[in-house]
Amino acid sequence: MSLEELQNCQLITALVTPFNDDGSINFAALPKLIEYLLENHSQALLLAGTTAESPTLTHEEELELFAEVQKIVNGRVPLIAGIGTNDTRDSVDFAKEVAEFGGFAAGLAIVPYYNKPSQEGLYQHFKAIADASTLPIIIYNIPGRVVVDLHPDTLLRLAKHPNIIGVKDCSNLDHLAYLIENKPKDFLIYSGEDGQAFHAMNLGADGLISVASHTNGPEIFDMFRAIAENDIKKAAQIHRRFLPKVNALFSQPSPAPVKAVLNELGFAVGPLRLPLVACNRQEAEAIINIVLDKAPQEYSSTGVLRPEY
Repeated sequence: MSLEELQNCQLITALVTPFNDDGSINFAALPKLIEYLLENHSQALLLAGTTAESPTLTHEEELELFAEVQKIVNGRVPLIAGIGTNDTRDSVDFAKEVAEFGGFAAGLAIVPYYNKPSQEGLYQHFKAIADASTLPIIIYNIPGRVVVDLHPDTLLRLAKHPNIIGVKDCSNLDHLAYLIENKPKDFLIYSGEDGQAFHAMNLGADGLISVASHTNGPEIFDMFRAIAENDIKKAAQIHRRFLPKVNALFSQPSPAPVKAVLNELGFAVGPLRLPLVACNRQEAEAIINIVLDKAPQEYSSTGVLRPEY
């Protein structure tokens, strides 16, 4: 049922991990944040992804986080678990463990970073993960972070695997269009770029796995609804006004900007773990003013291309 669960989820939030000042996970901050997200149109949640600062979470912390979020959500929306690393064996083991853990619609497996595998190596990596357990797999292609780009034809080859159900794609709109045009019928395609959401949905993507939905969920929801109602002018207007907020939310290494805004809103998500650092006071103030419509949109001319970070 995992594919069916996710087919109606257009807006998926890649959940931040709240931390206390001492760097421990602030589990007490999760209920308020999650309820807010569900009230503001998040239709599924991704745990232990890049936005969750997963490279700095221990295995035990990830399992604790999974259990706590499952308890809070209580089956109201589907959950996706980040399970991939640049080590195929470790990713296979974690996929098996998450399948046994239960409660997840899918696992998200990132393109291996640092190793720089070939396209055949990427194919064999994801095939090994998908072969290993009953957990449905969504591939995460983000060349801006991992350097290697999973080519569309390699991805379409993987899409034939019965246990690979979709992709979160952060490459470019040309690749996205090619994938949408040539994908199997039941293969899910999510954009991972908030700034490309308007274009991705008009091209035929299934949805967005978002950072900005933490703070601007209603705007994304209204844009998607306008697209569904064929009111492209309204959707485009929402998109134009949304873009400066996306730029602000990616003006510093993510998730520092979105955490600054969430802390301003009273969600106590706290600092970041090194090597990431929180925005300084001046940076945070500028970001907050833009994202919460408190000041002119000074990031409006920076464009929405994939940031270096």
